Amino acid sequence: MKNAESLFDQLSALQAAKKLPPVRSWQPERSGTIDIRIATDGTWYHDGDPIVRDAISKLFATVLRLDSDGYCLVTPAEKLYIEVEDAPFLAVDMEVKGTTPDTDLLFTTNMDDYILADADHALRVTEVDGHPRPYLHVRDGLEARLTRAVYYRLVDQCRPEGSDYCVYSAGERFILGQT
Repeated sequence: MKNAESLFDQLSALQAAKKLPPVRSWQPERSGTIDIRIATDGTWYHDGDPIVRDAISKLFATVLRLDSDGYCLVTPAEKLYIEVEDAPFLAVDMEVKGTTPDTDLLFTTNMDDYILADADHALRVTEVDGHPRPYLHVRDGLEARLTRAVYYRLVDQCRPEGSDYCVYSAGERFILGQT
């Protein structure tokens, strides 16, 4: 158990040390569109072909922003709109530290971000075609959809409270469903 807590702390520290470009402050005059699409399964495409080098997708993810008129890649000189089919990121793993209700849930995205579910990084579940679809807020309106395996692991952490099914992380209560 001590090794798992050590890993949890190391991953949290990695995210805290990660420096992202200040895309919110960039307001370039030039804008347009680029044929980049992020598919529901998390695959990035350019001109219809998958981007096979993960490093390129991860670089693009650092300059991704959600504006009121859509998702875009932003630099100080240019803003290019892209297509995102669902959420731009996937939560592909989850580490658990502690026991309910004193639990911390740390998620790993397909872009190597480590996100602790907390007040600023909320978990939410919506229903699509009668099926739950879980999301985690990553940053600035950008979300990660939890993969099915991660969602099932999250459901294992659920506890019934009245008519709600809840999980806790970083002192916050998140409702995953209701009876």
